[in-house]
Amino acid sequence: MTNDRTAVAMIGLGPMGQAMTRALLAAGHPVTVWNRTAARADGVVAAGAARAATPSDALGAAELVVLSLTDYAAMYDILSGHEDALAGRTVVNLSSDTPDRTREAARWFTERGARLLVGGIMVPAEVVGTPDAFVYYSGPREVLDAHAAALGVIGRPEYLGADPGLAQLYYQAVIHCFLSALAAFLHASAMVATAGVSAKEFLPHAVAMADSISSYLPEAAGEFDARDYPGEQASVAMMGAGAEHVLETSRAAGVDTTLPEAVASLYRRAVAAGHGARGWTVLSEVVRHDLTGR
Repeated sequence: MTNDRTAVAMIGLGPMGQAMTRALLAAGHPVTVWNRTAARADGVVAAGAARAATPSDALGAAELVVLSLTDYAAMYDILSGHEDALAGRTVVNLSSDTPDRTREAARWFTERGARLLVGGIMVPAEVVGTPDAFVYYSGPREVLDAHAAALGVIGRPEYLGADPGLAQLYYQAVIHCFLSALAAFLHASAMVATAGVSAKEFLPHAVAMADSISSYLPEAAGEFDARDYPGEQASVAMMGAGAEHVLETSRAAGVDTTLPEAVASLYRRAVAAGHGARGWTVLSEVVRHDLTGR
């Protein structure tokens, strides 16, 4: 290792924490690690990381501290009793939680003499440290700038703003798109399976549809922001009828109807509010809980 690389303390050694540790070590950064299950550190210690006996020892080993935990509750649980060691530290929390809990955590760290930079890693563990990796960040810009070299090893930083909750908000919004799409694929596969069609047979059709969805998004984003929903091409009434047919088909096939029922309900509420002739993007008003007719 070279001496001009920022030392990093990594707390949390799940798949993501281990991937980040290995990437930092490969780039020449000294890394000290701590994990509640000590054996999880064995592999990265063998690769060159130093093992800390306690969270305080990890915090004392580096000014830059990266947290890779299940949620912020785990963070408080781990750091409780070790708060004196936080003074002067920069903490980069890459754990998932809500924006409001993240903002509260920023205040909590400030009260203890530390600064919090919030992040969300937007790739799976196996992509960390590659050119395809990127990470959302929010919080003090100067903190990100000061540690851009080390954090850039993990993935390309994408700064969203000073509000510490923004990285979490973007992260959860993107994950929502991801999880919903995966659930829809599994549900659709279950539908066609009732006719003896395998998921592999159905796969090319699902991929073609998934690829085509991106072409709808720029226009939908413009209508969402303008709150203007022309219905010449795809009205709520027409799209809603399709949603009802998906629901009826699912029910008849004997597969779970929770997901198609949720989608159909959005269209029903828009039609009930008198928006059947408007474009499908008027569903955004249902989501916003504002169907006043605007």
